[in-house]
Amino acid sequence: MATDARPAQPKSILRGHKAQVHAAAFVRANERLLTADAEGFVVVWDLTIMRPRAVWQAHAGGILGVAGWGADSVITHGRDNKLIAWKLADDDEPRLSTCLPLGSSPEPRPQPWILHMLEVNTMNFCSFAHCPASPRPGPDSSERPEILIAVPNTLASEAIDIFHLPSQSRRHTVRLGDKNGMVMALALYFQGESLTLVAGYENGVAIVAQFDGSLRRWTPKYQAKSHSQPVLSLDISPGRDYFLTSSADSVIAKHPLPDPAPVSHGTSAAATMQGASNDNKQGTAAAAAAVNNSEDLSAALAQEARAAPVPAAGDTAAQLQQTQAYVAAAPLKVSNTKHSGQQSLRVRSDGRVFATAGWDAKIRVYSAKTLKELAVLKWHQTGCYAAAFAEIEPGAGGGDGDKEAEITETPTPPRAPANPDNSSREMQAQVQGGGRSSGALVPKLVALTVRDTRIRQAKTAHWLAAGSKDGKVSLWDIF
Repeated sequence: MATDARPAQPKSILRGHKAQVHAAAFVRANERLLTADAEGFVVVWDLTIMRPRAVWQAHAGGILGVAGWGADSVITHGRDNKLIAWKLADDDEPRLSTCLPLGSSPEPRPQPWILHMLEVNTMNFCSFAHCPASPRPGPDSSERPEILIAVPNTLASEAIDIFHLPSQSRRHTVRLGDKNGMVMALALYFQGESLTLVAGYENGVAIVAQFDGSLRRWTPKYQAKSHSQPVLSLDISPGRDYFLTSSADSVIAKHPLPDPAPVSHGTSAAATMQGASNDNKQGTAAAAAAVNNSEDLSAALAQEARAAPVPAAGDTAAQLQQTQAYVAAAPLKVSNTKHSGQQSLRVRSDGRVFATAGWDAKIRVYSAKTLKELAVLKWHQTGCYAAAFAEIEPGAGGGDGDKEAEITETPTPPRAPANPDNSSREMQAQVQGGGRSSGALVPKLVALTVRDTRIRQAKTAHWLAAGSKDGKVSLWDIF
């Protein structure tokens, strides 16, 4: 049957990198897009005009991750064992080069001002994770609020270090087991008052651990082996009620996140995840049903949580580490997508959909509730490694109706001056060319409206950026 439906096409293609694009992130209320490549270059794109605003080589090797920090800074994590915080405000851009790294530059590319530098481990190919340093960050007059940075440990690739910025001090070293292989993906956030760490490992295991402030130790709350291959990426939902993992295999798994309240010993795995999401309200039965629907998981994952021994009052820190409680459980949902090698999994800010970048050159968009594939975005001819969603505030506009209303809005006629003495000067400013006030005002108003419309589009569109091995970045706006 004939149909007029055509494949979705990107809104724009950003051609700037010579090497494969490894990371992307939206910053400054989505007016800027950061992209980073395998040769250490960072390009800052102005999404109101789709042009570069700043280009520099941040690292001597490939870049694993990028992110914004506050209003005027960005963080890059490179394969040269460095994590660097750069000062990059609006007034810093004019002095930086806009020469794209497509070839040799005839002029030097100056770097932004370096604020902080950490020596970190990058043998894991695991990008950093970050979150505010406080569970309830209050109003902060500084442009760069305090944050926590999680990276693989420098000496033990299965352990995780958590640093504090701007002090650059190491706050925690977390060891969740030495039989899972290297740390491959991380997420860090506060669940209530509890600092919570999510880690994906080389053997396909995902673990959630919370910091117990009274005992000064990390306690695993959830553990599941959903993948037969290393975890490539993970992301947590905006509501902090679940997280998703993707792997080198074809499985995408949806996992519960623990409740911030203390967990009683001897309860079931599902009971410890109270209120995680609507998918987990049925407790262990729902978790076991999810396992039965998976082709790649063993039913043994549906076992109840094992109670940990209560440490004696005289236990040392090492003994406490050995007697930590852990919860072995099944994920909420598992989907065998039949497409291996999906990485850079990102959940959109409204929590309704998520996207992955595929080694088969396709960007796939899924329902966060059902894990059902909603769209396959095909433009790149080579593998995709990076995906990023724009951060949209709840209730923000950006629909076609809003755009049309803004463009066709009729300007309000000039009001009579409040001060009669200034009337002649105001009328002279309004009326040019023999009293044709509309001829003087309309061109200026139209120009401002077009500019404002571009800024509004950049800030409110549900952009999905995808970076590929071909060095190009595609921008999509489909949902």
